[in-house]
Amino acid sequence: MDSDPVLAAAPAAAPARTPAPVVADTGPPPLRPRRRAAAWAAGPLLLLPALVTACRLLDTDGVTPVPQLLSFLPWLTVPAGLGLLLAAVARRRGLALTAVTVLAATAWSSLPYTTWTVVGHGYPLARVRVLAANVEFGRATGALIAAVRRERPGLVYVSECDRACGRALTTAFAAELPHYASFEADGSAGSVVLSAHPLRDWRMIPATMGMPGATAEIAGRSVRVQLAHPMPPLPGQVDLWKRELGRIEDFAARSGGPTLIAGDFNASQDHAAFRAILREGRLRDAARAVEKSRAATWPAEGPLPPYVQIDHVLVSDEFSVEGVRFLDLAGTDHRAVLADLDLRGER
Repeated sequence: MDSDPVLAAAPAAAPARTPAPVVADTGPPPLRPRRRAAAWAAGPLLLLPALVTACRLLDTDGVTPVPQLLSFLPWLTVPAGLGLLLAAVARRRGLALTAVTVLAATAWSSLPYTTWTVVGHGYPLARVRVLAANVEFGRATGALIAAVRRERPGLVYVSECDRACGRALTTAFAAELPHYASFEADGSAGSVVLSAHPLRDWRMIPATMGMPGATAEIAGRSVRVQLAHPMPPLPGQVDLWKRELGRIEDFAARSGGPTLIAGDFNASQDHAAFRAILREGRLRDAARAVEKSRAATWPAEGPLPPYVQIDHVLVSDEFSVEGVRFLDLAGTDHRAVLADLDLRGER
């Protein structure tokens, strides 16, 4: 029998399709081990410069270890840069954005002071050459004597000058620098200010280490000269360091007329306690006037080059700064600061 033509024309049924499996959305694929390791390593590298830079921008010295790490602020751009590199390797946009922000903030905070110019009021009355040196327990006394004979300063501020150091200096310069104000003590506590100009009105800023001062008569003007040497911000001594810098700030705020404060401040421009001394605007850091506010003075001994400026010459508006140099003295871990200043007359 012939087959039904209608049935013959009917196509064969298509095989049933198996539905595709439903895959749950679990977010982006996991990082490869190398990228994951880079992301984890970037975090600690960014945390330290972020913390220290935040304290710098908030104008606070915080607590240990922030005051100590603020001395390294420009160098913290290195771990911040490495953190950015690792964030790029990890390919994490959020981490990379954080790294860029931390690096930019750290680099901006590390810029030197803006240069300032003193507009002279009146004619220059006298050129005053100031030398500030920390001789490290008196060990660099001989090198300092040679530097003073070579440079011929009219005011010399000497920190960590023990009794033997004080006797050696006052004897060596009995003719050139016959006037002095001193704190006689052993070790780091001793200090002396030598002057070619008559001194009167001796005073001391209370501190653990000697901070003597006096009033010098220079070209008919009374100039307050004060040595600064507060305690360093060692762990356990940060509050003491702040108090002693605060006493220097109080002295600067009270002193009127021409003023010169110089010495080992154990603080840099990145420390809020040091900037507070300059905050009222009457005193300026002489190195800032000649674009040397990042010239490092410590530590001058050891395997590392100096990385922080903690030795300063601060001047009032009655002085204009003509030049600043930094001298290497054998036997001490500080570079000396030599500043040429012009004392100006009344307005």
